[in-house]
Amino acid sequence: MTETTLNATGGKRIDTADPVDEVFLVDPSIRERRRRTLIVTVARVALTLVALGSWELASGRLVSEFWISSPGAVWSALVDFAGEGQLLPAVWATLVETALGFAAGAAAGIAVGLLFGVSSLVARTLDPFLVAFNSIPRVALIPLFILWFGIGLETKVLFAATLVFFPVFMNTFAGARDVDRDLIDVIRVMGASRFDAVRQVLIPSALVWVFAGLRMSVPFALIGAVVAEMFTSNEGLGYLISVTANQYDTAGSFAALLVTTVLGLALTGAVSLLERRTLRWRPATA
Repeated sequence: MTETTLNATGGKRIDTADPVDEVFLVDPSIRERRRRTLIVTVARVALTLVALGSWELASGRLVSEFWISSPGAVWSALVDFAGEGQLLPAVWATLVETALGFAAGAAAGIAVGLLFGVSSLVARTLDPFLVAFNSIPRVALIPLFILWFGIGLETKVLFAATLVFFPVFMNTFAGARDVDRDLIDVIRVMGASRFDAVRQVLIPSALVWVFAGLRMSVPFALIGAVVAEMFTSNEGLGYLISVTANQYDTAGSFAALLVTTVLGLALTGAVSLLERRTLRWRPATA
C-alpha cells in the first residue's frame, strides 16, 4: 500500500503513503492509544480472574471458608439480597446520602479554598482553626451529630460532607495559589475588576486542582455515608454490612462490600467523565 518515489535532491528512494492509506488508515497516534487501552483492559481482566481464582482455590483448602468465604458464596449472597428486595433499596439509600454529602462538602471546600486563595489575610486568620478541625477524628463526631441532628438523613450527609471538605479545600487552595499572578496583573491593568480576575483567570486555572480534589474525595463521601449508616441507620449498604457481620455471615459481608466497591468505582468514573467534559479546552497531553 506504499509507493516508492525518487528524492530530487539526492536520488535516494523513499516510501510515501498511498492515497488509499491516507483515506482509510487510522491516525498512528489513535492506533497507539487504542493498543495501550486494549493492553490495560486485558491486564485488568487477567488480574481480576487470577485474584478470584486464587481466592476460590484458597477457600476451604488453605483458609477456612468461615473466615474468607469464597467467590461462589459471595455471588450466591448477592443473588439472595437481590431476590429478597434488600439490594436496590440499600444501594439507593447509600447513593443519595453519598451524593448529597459529596455535593455539600465539595461546594464548601471549593468556596473556602477560593476565599483563602484570593485573600491571604483570611487564609492567615482562619488557617489555625481549620487545622484544628482537621485534627479531630471524624468518627468521634458521629455521636455529636446524632445528638444534634438525630439518626435521619442529615447525620449521614453531614458526616460524609466533613470527609469531603478537606481534600477539596486543600486542592482548591493549592490551585488558587498556583495561578500565574502576572496574568491577573495584566487583566487588572486592562481594567478588569477583582471579580473579573477571579472569574476569568483564577477559577479556570484552578479547575485542574479542583477536579483532582473531587476525584480524591468521592471515595471519602461513600465511606462517610457507609460508616454513618453502620451507627445510625436501618437501611443502606452500611447497615447491610453491619447486620451480616453481626450474624457472622462472611459471604453477605463480602457481597455488601463488593456492591460498595462497584458503586465507588461508578461514582469516581462519573466525576472523571465530568472532568473531561469540563476541561476539554485544555491542550492534549502525552
